[in-house]
Amino acid sequence: MKQETRKDEIIRTAAKLFKEKGYSAVTMRDLATEMGMKAASLYNHINSKQEILKEIIISLAEEFTEGLEQIQQSENSSINKIEEVIALHVNITSQNTYGMASLNNDWMHLEEKLEYYLELRTNYEEELRHIIAKGVKQGEMIDENIEIMLFSILTTLRSLYLWIPKKDYLNPEKLSQQLSTVLVKGINKKID
Repeated sequence: MKQETRKDEIIRTAAKLFKEKGYSAVTMRDLATEMGMKAASLYNHINSKQEILKEIIISLAEEFTEGLEQIQQSENSSINKIEEVIALHVNITSQNTYGMASLNNDWMHLEEKLEYYLELRTNYEEELRHIIAKGVKQGEMIDENIEIMLFSILTTLRSLYLWIPKKDYLNPEKLSQQLSTVLVKGINKKID
């Protein structure tokens, strides 16, 4: 594991402040105070608040994209791929709940990287939609509205950053398995 740089520490602290106060409300002075340094000193490590936001959001979006690409390349069934997507979200979110808050709540504040982020997001959703459609076509999944299935899965996974910090002890592997059970198999105990 690489050692955290001062820039990494600034980005991590900013993500925490963005989650607590909202991106628009946080100033570089707030960040400097939280870091225990002068605002002018921040600029030795980072150019702007926008650069911090870009670093947080784009790095996470690219991590999700790379993870999904690896999942897509496997020969696993569509159900297994959905379970792997769930595990991907649990793992990334459990390691960076503050960054995930920015990804979900502050992406619209991106400036020069907004189009790139939206492209990553759209492609991610399209790839996940494709996994679900293939699962339906191959009879692995129920033949219901694919958009509702996609919405249900993504809404749950995108809101994990709100739920995970409220848990005193979290086992990401166990959470992935339990979420897979609920999201993939459903909550209906009745067996047809």
